[in-house]
Amino acid sequence: MCGYNCLLAIWTLVGFLTIYCLFFVAAPYGRHERPGWGRSIPSRLGWILMESPAFCIMLIFFLAFRDTINLAQIIFFVLWGLHYFHRSFIWPFRAKIARKKMPALIALMALIFNCINTSFQGIWIFSFGDYEPKWIYSPQFFLGIFAFLLGMYINVKSDNILISLRRKNESGYHIPKGFLFEKISSPNYLGELIQWLGWAIMTWSLAGLVFFLWSLANLLPRAIAHHRWYERTFDNYPDNRKILVPGIF
Repeated sequence: MCGYNCLLAIWTLVGFLTIYCLFFVAAPYGRHERPGWGRSIPSRLGWILMESPAFCIMLIFFLAFRDTINLAQIIFFVLWGLHYFHRSFIWPFRAKIARKKMPALIALMALIFNCINTSFQGIWIFSFGDYEPKWIYSPQFFLGIFAFLLGMYINVKSDNILISLRRKNESGYHIPKGFLFEKISSPNYLGELIQWLGWAIMTWSLAGLVFFLWSLANLLPRAIAHHRWYERTFDNYPDNRKILVPGIF
């Protein structure tokens, strides 16, 4: 347990370094794609390769501990699996990214992150975490699962609006409208942050909290970069839209 906590502390420090770097350099994929990052691969392949380890590794943990798990751990696995199965095997085929590419280095870095992060989560949930059957009646479980499902709804609905927007237009980027896009530039990122905050509360673990902080380290700088990109690209971009939190930021 001591070794696990030490590694988790080191992983947290790496996360703080990451957010510092991403405030100055936007990850070069999607609308921020640019040369100089080495060999590229098809974006669809990249998304599958870098997201699927999170689903597969947690499935391995689930199967390895299947004889001793309880209902709370099953629910954790199902919710994790829902998110990452969608992110790994459904979203890449729905999104309009067939002709796009991403640097192989970015896909590799994301793959490594998902392997390490999922291992931390799986070790805690199935080995170190003390989830008695009554855990599913605890306030933190109810609050966490509500936040997780709310965040998932916001995330998926926002992604669906972006996908629909690109299908209605032949090519290029356009100003998204409707739902929380009327208030902020990146409601899909807000939804994902709420989701992983819910995970941290639901599991009531340092591992979950560190994952939320890592999500913030990745998504906050990207949301800022998206907002600035919209303002530079579209002269008619609404002035009242915030970056990530309606009416605040």
